[in-house]
Amino acid sequence: MAETLSSLSDLKTSGVQPDAPVYVKKVDKLGRAYATGKRKDAVARVWIKPGTGKTIVNGRELDVYFARPVLRMIIAQPLVVANRVGQYDLMVSVAGGGLSGQAGAVRHGLSKALTNFEPELRPALKKEGFLTRDSRVVERKKYGKRKARRSFQFSKR
Repeated sequence: MAETLSSLSDLKTSGVQPDAPVYVKKVDKLGRAYATGKRKDAVARVWIKPGTGKTIVNGRELDVYFARPVLRMIIAQPLVVANRVGQYDLMVSVAGGGLSGQAGAVRHGLSKALTNFEPELRPALKKEGFLTRDSRVVERKKYGKRKARRSFQFSKR
């Protein structure tokens, strides 16, 4: 089996140090990076390529599809953190859930696509939590309950 170690200095020299994973640029033949983002029931497919900052969501402009400024701000967060506002064209296909979940899914997909296009942006995006999938989903309704946890009104008489 393995040799016995007598001190911590032996431990340093004996084993092979695991290297950190190396992230490489992943682009298709058209020069686009692709990633899938998810949030609640929404799934977003995001393609990015160098451009002027134009964003198309399901065939419509970003301002038309996401009318609320808060949702547009959520989507733009990865570009602001990476300091890449106006440098990439985005093409997004999003389905499922509501507008808030879709905006979160687009943000997640955009962050992953940015790391595929520029791997050196990964630490900054990871620090902000944009690469982590928000796994919170709606709790299911239980029998004997009005909603997931809400009970029917109790009456003693």
